[in-house]
Amino acid sequence: MWAYLFKYKDRLRPALVPIHLPYTFDMDAERIRAHLLTLPHVVETMQWGANLVFWVGDKAIGGKMFALVNLDDDQHRQVIAYAAGPERYSELLEVEGIFPAPYMARIYWVAVERWSVFRSTEWEQELAAAHSIISAKLPPHTRAALALPSKEQKRLIAERRKLLAAKAKTKQR
Repeated sequence: MWAYLFKYKDRLRPALVPIHLPYTFDMDAERIRAHLLTLPHVVETMQWGANLVFWVGDKAIGGKMFALVNLDDDQHRQVIAYAAGPERYSELLEVEGIFPAPYMARIYWVAVERWSVFRSTEWEQELAAAHSIISAKLPPHTRAALALPSKEQKRLIAERRKLLAAKAKTKQR
């Protein structure tokens, strides 16, 4: 933050000097959700109880998840888990409040205990990096589906969901 006034001869004059104010950690699940939905081809689902899962591409066409926000604070230690990638994984584990994500540590996911571990801009950078890591791992047929115009993409997703529902129905019999 910058101040625009300074005192000179008992009068306030304009100036541009930095002021150091205490930082407020204003990131939460709603702001994270709003940011993640601005990234390309992001789809959200609610899974495994009160977990908001973010995918690169719809899972019906082979999309992959890149972040998981826990909305139920009482039962879990983590507020969010995301793909860190092999390069950043070890470095992030040295930060207080970050630990290997349960069930997903083998694929270089980290879990975070509280929102105050990073500032808002750092959260945005971390999650954008997670998005790009997973985007790079998408199979060619999923990338081709994501490159389609939105109308065709929606039609393809609807057809695929119908096919998956039919398979699940025959499997139950």
